[in-house]
Amino acid sequence: MRAKAEEPSEAEEYKTGSNAPSVDQRQLEKELGAQIRLMRRKQDLSVSDLANAAGISLGMMSKIENGGISASLTTIQSIARALSVPISSLFTSVEERQDCSYVPAGQGVSIERRGTKSGHNYQLLGHLLRGEVIVEPYLITLHEGAQPHTSFAHQGTELIYMLEGELSYRHGGETYHLRPGDTLMFDSGAQHGPEELITHPMRYLSIIIYPRGAG
Repeated sequence: MRAKAEEPSEAEEYKTGSNAPSVDQRQLEKELGAQIRLMRRKQDLSVSDLANAAGISLGMMSKIENGGISASLTTIQSIARALSVPISSLFTSVEERQDCSYVPAGQGVSIERRGTKSGHNYQLLGHLLRGEVIVEPYLITLHEGAQPHTSFAHQGTELIYMLEGELSYRHGGETYHLRPGDTLMFDSGAQHGPEELITHPMRYLSIIIYPRGAG
């Protein structure tokens, strides 16, 4: 008799396939607790002092600061009152992580880069203010009259996704023939750039990633 295949769990069903570490399901509680601890110490209060002022047990206060439990809104409000701060200030560190950039179609910011003099048009498609890495997504357009430029070199990793046109792209000692739908990802410390412009106009997405504070 055939064993019945197990149904995938809800978590497995919605996996994206990425190898990026999953978000800690208690991240909100941990960041809230860390913020409460920081504010308590700034006011030179002990855990016991704050617990008494907020009208909750010492054990619960310790668990909240350590991110061990999900405190009710009423409890969080009591803690905010005991600290004499707005309740929103307890979520400051959480809000700082909710960084998002939205750019409507055709409204990327045109900027100048090293390839601008060679007729390469750059549109920055987004910008995040926080995080351990900087991600720069550009829509690059090469019109009639644009010139090859293969001496780009900078820190980080770059991904190119060809949208329109056809060109040869050099990276280090290799050249790659790119057509719409092709992707090229490389260490951008090596010299690189479009070497032969074959079919105009050419448009491709360039995403550059490097550590914040690098350079």
